[in-house]
Amino acid sequence: MMFPSDTMFGVFLISQLCTGVPGNLFLFLLYMHTFSVQHHVKRLIYPVFSHLTLANTLTITFTLTPHIASSFGVRQFLDDVGCKAVLYMYRVTQGVSICTTCLLSAFQAITVSPRNSKWAWLKFKLPTWTCPFFLFFWVINMLIYIHTIETITATRNLTLVGRGYVHPYCQTRQFGNQNAGRFLSVILIHDLVFVSLMIGTSLYMVNLLYRHHRRAQHLHSSCISSHTSPEHKATRTILLLVSCFVAFYFSNNYLTLYSFYAHKKIPRLAGLSGALSSCYPTICPFLLMKNNKIVSQFTSSFSQ
Repeated sequence: MMFPSDTMFGVFLISQLCTGVPGNLFLFLLYMHTFSVQHHVKRLIYPVFSHLTLANTLTITFTLTPHIASSFGVRQFLDDVGCKAVLYMYRVTQGVSICTTCLLSAFQAITVSPRNSKWAWLKFKLPTWTCPFFLFFWVINMLIYIHTIETITATRNLTLVGRGYVHPYCQTRQFGNQNAGRFLSVILIHDLVFVSLMIGTSLYMVNLLYRHHRRAQHLHSSCISSHTSPEHKATRTILLLVSCFVAFYFSNNYLTLYSFYAHKKIPRLAGLSGALSSCYPTICPFLLMKNNKIVSQFTSSFSQ
């Protein structure tokens, strides 16, 4: 039986899908075109932006599509194979998005570090390390989430009790199995490693911006204090991006853990968790568009 609240929630999820996917695809295609064709504006960080927006697009698609179908009362949308494929791809792409956001933060921290910094030597290694990092992110997440394929099945029991993962169409194969808790621990360790690196590089960039601001005030130069370099604008954008990620990450993890360990499962929590996990990849491209020279050039070309 459908309720008006289910329909309203479904409309909200559709708005997320129709906002996040086009936004990420637009930036992905724009960065790829710029990196491959317009060599005069090529920057080493553009492949990282492209990889992040691609991972975000896949995460939003695999996360929201089943929840939208469930909100509008579609039954048996996924069978066993569909559950395994959709949840596996969702988990893998979400993990890749976390890893790439961490790489983006580290990339920018190294880029803006002073020449006499102990991280300066990494600037010359970044161009050759970027693609291997992308491959590593995909491989490590695909290996970690192989367990999803083994343990997830289509939902057969509407009243689920005990520890386990719940989805509108899927569930853990053996509810209450202790191995599920161990798998969840592995995921949390993986995520916390990258989130800790993300926070650490962000704090380093905050310190650099603070020192730059203090120097500008000390010199009493209106030119220095009023003008912000493109690197510092990009740094502030990435700091805002990381802040949003961390906020949504911990909110979603709290909800996921509560749902996992709750004795009696609440189906609506699965939908809320899906919406929360899609918030960061949905707003990510619009944060990246802020003060973005490539986007400004693209939009201005239509006004000429």
